[in-house]
Amino acid sequence: MRAVRFDRYGDESVLEVREVPDPEPREGEVVVRVVTAGTNPGEIGIRSGAMAEQFPVTFPEGQGSDLAGEIVAIGAGVAHLGIGQRVIGLSDRRNAQAELAVLPADRVVPKPEALGWDVAATLYVAGTTALAALRAVPVGPADTAVIAGAAGGVGVYLTQLAVGTGARVIAIAGEANHAWLREHGAEPVAYGDGLEERLRAAAPEGFTAFYDLHGDGYTDLAIRLGVSPDRVETIIDFGAVQRLGVRAMGMASLDDPAEGVRTLAAIAAGGGFEVPIKGRFPLARVQDAYREVARRSGLGKVVLEVGAP
Repeated sequence: MRAVRFDRYGDESVLEVREVPDPEPREGEVVVRVVTAGTNPGEIGIRSGAMAEQFPVTFPEGQGSDLAGEIVAIGAGVAHLGIGQRVIGLSDRRNAQAELAVLPADRVVPKPEALGWDVAATLYVAGTTALAALRAVPVGPADTAVIAGAAGGVGVYLTQLAVGTGARVIAIAGEANHAWLREHGAEPVAYGDGLEERLRAAAPEGFTAFYDLHGDGYTDLAIRLGVSPDRVETIIDFGAVQRLGVRAMGMASLDDPAEGVRTLAAIAAGGGFEVPIKGRFPLARVQDAYREVARRSGLGKVVLEVGAP
């Protein structure tokens, strides 16, 4: 089979697509023929070596965590899944960007027939990250919440989920994405010079929650705006936890990520929210896919289209 590999830390140019042996499932595992695989900014940090302490690698290393595809082999002890079943999966083994991926059976959930393959491949990382942020700092009709990075891969999920609670959502994003954000119930505010003044003007009464999906000082901005530290959740500025006392609960706020994926998949399949796909690339163009991810602009997610459904 073909799979993404890299032999050293570096930029996108270290990524290669190679022929490697097909995986075999062990007890409690399944092999999925991958149709689509997600891409995430955190994978850039792992591949570049910027996150070597948190996520050490063993070269040659694979890449990718979330995927959607069809089960083609089942290990002993797996009774709740079947050959040919279409599923959404998450792997901690950095092997999702491949034609075949082996992963624990408890990390796959059925894919609803109405759910598109592109969106399905984004649910386990971006989708559950957004759901976890909302569980860490819950909001409702009495809240005015700010989302920094509202049009990004996690942001498009969190914006719609937060709007769905009845909260007033102020969405920080580039002007090119403001129309989409308005259509989905948020009030967009452009980032850049003068942002703090624009936010204060948008909500003179203040804010009750702040979600930092981007980094680059947004947690400090939240504190300056008067948001209580325990109502600030960041998915990227981990130094701010000690420095400012904000939250970075991540997946710890979800009791069962797989159940979260089931919930999100059902909502998306029923048209409950939209996940824009800003880039689709074949596996052979994985370098180009990550160049697009690294730009950190545009609306939504980048996916790899690996095989035919």
